[in-house]
Amino acid sequence: VAALRLTGRFTSERLDGISRNKWTVYVGIGGRIEWNRQHGSMNQRAWTVMLGKSLKERILKSVSDLPPMPRILHKAQRILGSPDGSLKALGELIESDPALAVKVLRLANSAYYRRFEKVASVHEAAVVLGMRVLGELVTVACSHEVLGCSLAGYGLEADALWRHSLCVAVASRIIAQRWEPASAEEAFSAGLIHDAGKLILDPYVAERKEAFATFLKDGQTSFIEAEKEILGFDHAEIAAKVCEKWHFPKSISKPIRYHHNPGHFGSVALAYIVHGADQMAIWIGMDTDEITLENGLSAFEKMGIGVDEIEPMMEQVSGCVEGIVDKMCGTGAGEMI
Repeated sequence: VAALRLTGRFTSERLDGISRNKWTVYVGIGGRIEWNRQHGSMNQRAWTVMLGKSLKERILKSVSDLPPMPRILHKAQRILGSPDGSLKALGELIESDPALAVKVLRLANSAYYRRFEKVASVHEAAVVLGMRVLGELVTVACSHEVLGCSLAGYGLEADALWRHSLCVAVASRIIAQRWEPASAEEAFSAGLIHDAGKLILDPYVAERKEAFATFLKDGQTSFIEAEKEILGFDHAEIAAKVCEKWHFPKSISKPIRYHHNPGHFGSVALAYIVHGADQMAIWIGMDTDEITLENGLSAFEKMGIGVDEIEPMMEQVSGCVEGIVDKMCGTGAGEMI
């Protein structure tokens, strides 16, 4: 149990603080406290429950306060999901947002998506790539807007989370094409947003840097275990709730919830696919934290993918991601498409 001290007289309630007899008690690791009974009669268990519940409620409220995915993505999803949706309508929607149109064209001409010659217009991209791929380009472009921010709590610079997420998305699709072809498109989407929970937890992690450092100092526990212990949630659990906020189906949110421990979700293929893709991103060097996935190779064994097959797949993933990032971020001087 973490030892805590009572600090000063109560003037206003602070984060993780609960006033009691003009004193504020601050949460230690995992919300567990030692309550000095001379300052109040509430027992330790009651305080633990109250403090833990208070923090959980604030974190859950943060999910509801999270900005939605760009509105244009929802419009694109409606077109894609409608029996009356058409390439013409999707193309016109993209062209209505010049900044998005530039990003879509850049992606369309990346090594991962490019089919033949370069495309020079959204209409041409629609004809060459088709409706499904064009919709995916919109999703990737919009995800950069949401996932491209820096995260101080996790020590991530701008674009680091997006690059990792893109790597997991590409790896998820490649793995799915090998093991569960029917799940390839859902696998890409799940991989792209599998770590979205970090957007929510980041400020809470940043405020508790010392607690995380203390919990992790022995090197025997993972960051995701620290999240669970200190915050009451891990980022995978919160990511599943973000999926609900962003109107992704449960067929995606559930596997995301269990992508760190897919065995807890029965034998659902998508949880294993994202788990394996996340591990692959770590091996490639596009990891975002100190998390080590348990039984990294076991997921590939479950999927019937041999050790000798993993390295060629990693090379394919790495090349695809580099091509997308290069085009998306416009690294070429003056390059538009």
